[in-house]
Amino acid sequence: MEEMLTGGRLDVLTGDYLAELTMLILGRDRLKDPSRGYAKTFLRQLETGLGLAMDRGVRIVVNAGGLNPAGLADAVRELSERTGVPAAVAHVEGDDVLALGGGHGGWGEGVLTANAYLGGGGIAECLRAGADIVVTGRVTDAALVSGAAAAHFGWAGDDWDALAGAVTAGHVLECGAQATGGNYALFARENLDVTHPGFPLAEIARDGSAVITKHPGTGGAVTTGTVTAQLLYETAGARYAGPDVTARLDSVSLSQEGPDRVRIDGVRGEAPPPRLKVGLTRLGGWRNEVTFVLTGLDIEAKAALVRRQMEAGPAGPGREGGGRPPAEVTWTLARTDHADAPVQEEASAMLRMVVRDPSEEAVGRAVSGAAIELALASFPGFHVTAPPGKGSPYGVFEAAWIDADRVPHVAVLPDGLGSPSAEGSGKVDVPAPEKTQDLVPVEEPALPEPLSSDAYGPVRRMPLGELVGARSGDKGGSANVGVWVRGDLGEDAWRWLVHTLTVDEICHLLPEIRHLSVTRHVLPNLRAVNFVVDGLLGEGVASQARFDPQAKALGEWLRSRHTDIPEGLLP
Repeated sequence: MEEMLTGGRLDVLTGDYLAELTMLILGRDRLKDPSRGYAKTFLRQLETGLGLAMDRGVRIVVNAGGLNPAGLADAVRELSERTGVPAAVAHVEGDDVLALGGGHGGWGEGVLTANAYLGGGGIAECLRAGADIVVTGRVTDAALVSGAAAAHFGWAGDDWDALAGAVTAGHVLECGAQATGGNYALFARENLDVTHPGFPLAEIARDGSAVITKHPGTGGAVTTGTVTAQLLYETAGARYAGPDVTARLDSVSLSQEGPDRVRIDGVRGEAPPPRLKVGLTRLGGWRNEVTFVLTGLDIEAKAALVRRQMEAGPAGPGREGGGRPPAEVTWTLARTDHADAPVQEEASAMLRMVVRDPSEEAVGRAVSGAAIELALASFPGFHVTAPPGKGSPYGVFEAAWIDADRVPHVAVLPDGLGSPSAEGSGKVDVPAPEKTQDLVPVEEPALPEPLSSDAYGPVRRMPLGELVGARSGDKGGSANVGVWVRGDLGEDAWRWLVHTLTVDEICHLLPEIRHLSVTRHVLPNLRAVNFVVDGLLGEGVASQARFDPQAKALGEWLRSRHTDIPEGLLP
């Protein structure tokens, strides 16, 4: 926060504090203390940030309110009084729809939190009323930006194109330094210094077009590549739906306007869908894991031995003492070992056992302790990566849907009291959009002609990443992988990619996804294809269903896979 406030000019500083996993963490906090449920990090940042912001005339919009935006707003007012820095504080509420599902059981068994993804209307109302700081609960990440822009320019609810442009800019900003070279697949090839990348900012125009840039002198870079990567992050098809507008990602045009300046324009918007997404979290049960280190020769035999031993005891039906085994036992053997390795670690493979159960007792020391007891009676070279531990709780994230007009979207204005919608009161009801349209997939655009088989000479087997960048991420239990052609390559590289990287081909390159439903979306303006893999992450990131539980490295795995690429496509 301090870096952004002191590094250059800003009108509004936005902060996104709510990942899907965060809502579960805040839900558990609220169980312990009903007065909590918000992101305490924001308050710590505001200790110095409040004075800096007010001195510079910068307004602050954050979703750090989590499950208790009113509580955080009160805490900000207390901080304002304590530090002697006057600030008008407002908040947005109504996203907590746990009761609208008929209580805890209405959304399903054991639901801990249920929050609708609100749009930017409440933020705009608060800013128009003179708020210096606006705290929200669960709004869409991009709404922090689009709500501020709507307030500044006075956009109407049906200014679809302008709103869609601001939503697109908001999506680029929402993950901070990911737009300035952080987590960027081509950082090494493009020689970007991302030791300490700066944070991105958007210069938004009245028509919704924007320039993505960063403060002068900060690290990293803003290029069409870094912006493309973030546009593809955690998205699906060409229609990017939100509560206020559906942005057409297939209409986005990017251009390098200058050093560290990328223009986004041409974004078209459509009426939003009639229902809001609801994020549901619940405690899924208890999990534990043990990682056995297998070194040297006979790796497969060593793995088979320890599995037999564990499954004959605590991880199987032969469990001592008559207790039942864990409900779920998963084994993964990662062959990280190399033959004739000069370093012992490079001679070792990792055998990972993960157990899950509704009962903490079933997965606790009865499992991890038994694994350690094998130390003198199992495979040669026995050791594990961590001492025996207790089971830990894991969570589940699910998405549900609710009619937008059932959700009370309320702006609580600075120092406001009174009942919703009462004239002169401190609260304003934000109506649901008057016009909506159901979300339907966009038909695949006409594809360019494929390359002739001999157009670019012989093919060479090499990593796919020699030709493309990729960015992947999570959405509930699903994952996406966006793949785009390097910016220094010609249109023929795009022609090759769009005809080569089909659903069948990506399933061939990534065998883990072969049994899952995979959908491909083509985005010609970005020279990109985006794949959605349903169910890869099980019950969501909090359940830690796989080695890479948020699919953040799925794109890098894809780039490392070898395929036949025409030599002439590469410089």
